Amino acid sequence: MQDEQLIALGDDAEALLKSEPLNRVVNTLADTAFQNFCNSSPEDTAGRERSYAHYRALIDILNTLRHQVAVRDEVNAKLDDQNTGNINQED
Repeated sequence: MQDEQLIALGDDAEALLKSEPLNRVVNTLADTAFQNFCNSSPEDTAGRERSYAHYRALIDILNTLRHQVAVRDEVNAKLDDQNTGNINQED
């Protein structure tokens, strides 16, 4: 993927992570999935696994968004270093 694409993905991811409505929805869904897991009976293996998988999926989405922001920051740092090197070479 091109640097510009990675930066755009990171920008989009950061906007989503800063979105209060999205955070409320994700937190509500995660809390519900976790409560369903905790309140299910130990014998309800399928229900517990479904609740846990739902919770993990939500966490994975957030972690993916955070990772995209981190990649964007690394790409920006690399580009800044390259630009600084080019400026120093011109002096």
